Amino acid sequence: MTTTDKVSTRERLLDAAAELFYHDGVSIGVEALCRTAGVSKRSMYQLFASKDEVLAASLERRAPGYAAQLAPGEGEDALTPRERILYVFEQAEKLSAEPDYRGCPFLAALVELKDPAHPASVVARTAKERLQEAFRGRAQEGGARDPELLARQLMLVFDGASARAGARIETLDGLTTATVATLLDAAGMA
Repeated sequence: MTTTDKVSTRERLLDAAAELFYHDGVSIGVEALCRTAGVSKRSMYQLFASKDEVLAASLERRAPGYAAQLAPGEGEDALTPRERILYVFEQAEKLSAEPDYRGCPFLAALVELKDPAHPASVVARTAKERLQEAFRGRAQEGGARDPELLARQLMLVFDGASARAGARIETLDGLTTATVATLLDAAGMA
């Protein structure tokens, strides 16, 4: 197998893992994963020691793109800290309206796996901590009375909204941004 073949096989596995785990959950079997990726189990095990490692690698690979979907782009440099926080929730609302939306992939992995030491749980928790730290930073920049508390509250809204919208219990159309605006007001962020 050439280096190009290995990269291609690895990429196909990670693409299939991201899709299957997001839509069907982490209990998907190795057979289904390899079949979807179009690779043999032998090839998978040459690249990864276990399905757990594939899941962790697929989440790690997905993290930057997911974060970029939520963050203001280059053109929004002039946004205030408050507007930057609200932007995250506006984007989350847009994502939740997509037909294949199943919620935050990192929260889903944490809930399904239940094991904080699982390699994918470690990756997912890191992604969630980065978002919370970004909220805390914006809260501090914006003069919130208790940036740490506000960041935790924002994560509660984000994860709760993600779970409810992902389960198709709730539509987020304006709900999270209104909720977050109330929190920002109460925290003293103008």
